[in-house]
Amino acid sequence: MADISYTWDEYIDLNERLVCEVAQSGWTFDCILCLSRGGMRPGDFFSRVYDMPLAILATSSYREKAGTVQSELDIAECITGVSELKGRVLLVDDMVDSGKTIAKVVEHLKRRYPAITEIRVAVLWWKAHSVLKPDWHVEYLADNPWIHQPFECYDSLGPAKLIERVQAKQAAKAQKA
Repeated sequence: MADISYTWDEYIDLNERLVCEVAQSGWTFDCILCLSRGGMRPGDFFSRVYDMPLAILATSSYREKAGTVQSELDIAECITGVSELKGRVLLVDDMVDSGKTIAKVVEHLKRRYPAITEIRVAVLWWKAHSVLKPDWHVEYLADNPWIHQPFECYDSLGPAKLIERVQAKQAAKAQKA
């Protein structure tokens, strides 16, 4: 199983394709809910294209070994971005890896928000070993690779290294001018 890395352009293309898949399905929804952090970027695409608020639910399970090992799922008590969740909810994340997170979130939402009538799931990547099949996905990954997304270059960078990086780019620009 080889890792897969995506450029910014490839990542943007995946997000656009996901929004198109949902739009072409004809399914309408009342709320867009993304899981942070991975679902925030895809959720933002949906929010902008559909001109709807983006609700955000913080979840965390990949906390160990620099985010490469899944541990116990933590689901936040509060949802930000909307005053209530009701009706048809589009749940957006970057991927369905094991499927356990989304399955538990769906169970949590149904229990906590009885005004929800339906939840459907849209993700960029669906891995074969998942216990849950999303309603929409862009890529099916049969060999369950580790995915490297373009913004991971900021993981563990820290403010000092970012300042150094930005200053180096500015100096290079100034030399060209």
